[in-house]
Amino acid sequence: MPNVVCVGAQWGDEGKGKIVDWLGPRADLVVRYQGGPNAGHTLVVDGQKTVLHLIPSGILHPGTLNLIGAGVVVDPETLLKEIDGLERRGVPVTRDRLRISDRAHVILPVHRALDQAREESLGEAKIGTTGRGIGPAYEDRVARAGVRICDLLEPATIEDRLRMHITEHNVTLEKLYGWPPVDVHEIAKSAREWGERLAPFVDDVGVTIDTALCDGRSVLFEGAQGTLLDIDHGTYPYVTSSTTLAGGACAGAGIGPTRIDSVLGITKAYTTRVGGGPFPTEDAGSAGQHLSKRGDEVGATTGRKRRCGWLDLVVLRHAVRVNGITGLALLKLDVLTGLPELKICTGYRVKGRDVPHFPASLQVLRACEPIYETFPGWTESIADVRRLDDLPTAAASYVRFIEDALGVPADLIGVGADRDATIERKNPFDSPARMPQR
Repeated sequence: MPNVVCVGAQWGDEGKGKIVDWLGPRADLVVRYQGGPNAGHTLVVDGQKTVLHLIPSGILHPGTLNLIGAGVVVDPETLLKEIDGLERRGVPVTRDRLRISDRAHVILPVHRALDQAREESLGEAKIGTTGRGIGPAYEDRVARAGVRICDLLEPATIEDRLRMHITEHNVTLEKLYGWPPVDVHEIAKSAREWGERLAPFVDDVGVTIDTALCDGRSVLFEGAQGTLLDIDHGTYPYVTSSTTLAGGACAGAGIGPTRIDSVLGITKAYTTRVGGGPFPTEDAGSAGQHLSKRGDEVGATTGRKRRCGWLDLVVLRHAVRVNGITGLALLKLDVLTGLPELKICTGYRVKGRDVPHFPASLQVLRACEPIYETFPGWTESIADVRRLDDLPTAAASYVRFIEDALGVPADLIGVGADRDATIERKNPFDSPARMPQR
C-alpha cells in the first residue's frame, strides 16, 4: 500500500486534522512526526468537535494504530490530559491504539517558563509563540542536554539528570528575566509519575513503522504547523522550532525517504496566519471579516484570532517545491460562499519589479505588493456537494484555476467542517503519485 505524508502548505491551521481523520480508516498507522502541543488539530464528527494537540488524528478510528515519533517534543501533562479526556468520552486509548517513541524529547515546566519569559521580554517585537515550551525543548535537544521519554522510565536516575538539566535554566530565568526558579525535586516527582503512567505506551516507533511497511501495511504521516512555519524554509524568525516539511517525516518517524510514496499538501481556499510577521495578502476589510467569521478563524490551541486574507499562489508554489507535493486537499471552499468577488494572488511585485519566488528576507516580503486576479463569487450553499462538477460554476472554475496554476490536482476539496463534507476526486492511498514535472 502507498504511504502518504500530509503536510500544511501555508502558515498552519489549514485543516490537517480533518484530512487525517478523513483518511484514517484507510491507514493502518497514523504517525505524528514533529512539533509538539502547539499543534491544534480539530476534528468534527457528527457535529462533535475534538481538538488534539499531541495524539495523532487517527485516534477516533478503532482500527488505526497511532504513533508519536521521535521528532515530536512531548509535554507529558498535556498528553495525559488528552488521554484522559478521550477515555471520558468513550474513546479507548490503549497500547493497541497509541504508542510513543522512547526517543522523543520531553517538554518540562522549565521549558514553558523560559518560553513565556522570553516572549514577555520581547514586548512588541515578540514572535507569537504559544508559550508551551516547544522552542526551548528543541534547543535542549540540539544542545544534547534534553530529557527523553526513555529517561522517564528510569526513576532512580531521573532527578540527577534533571538537576544537571535545570540548574542552568534557573540561572537564566532568575538573572536574565527576573522569573522565579523551578523546583527540581518537584519536577522529578512529577517525572516519575509521568513515566509510570506512560510506560505502557512507550515503544521503538521506528521499528514498529518499519515492520508495518515490510508487511505491506499503509502509513499516514501527519505533520503539524505548516510550510511557512518551517525552521529553514519558513518566514524566519516567525516560525516554529522544527522541520515542518514532508521531508521531516523521515527523520521524525525514523524511516528512509524511499518509503514515502506521495505527499498531500493541505491548504485553505484562502490564507490565514496566527501571530506576527508579514502577510502579503492579508485583508483588513470586509472580505477579511467575512473569512474570519464564516471560517471560525480562532486558534484551536491558543484561542487567538487568525489573520485572514486571499489565497496566495506564491506561498503555495513554494510549498509544492519544498515538499514535493503530489496532490492538494483544498479546504474551506464553503467559507468563500457569499463573497461577490474573489481574489487570488498570482505573484509579488517590489518597486515595479516582479519577485519570482517566495523571498527569504522579511524586509523584501514586507515590501511585496500582491498581484491579483479576480474571480466572480457564488451564493449557493455547497455543503452537500460531493462532486466537483456539481459545484456552482464559479466555485468549480476557482478550483480549476488553482490546479492549473500549480500543476497539482486538488484530490480532496473541503465544503464544510464535518468529516463527511468532502469532495473526494482521488484516494491518496490508491496508487503512488509523483510530483508533476515543471
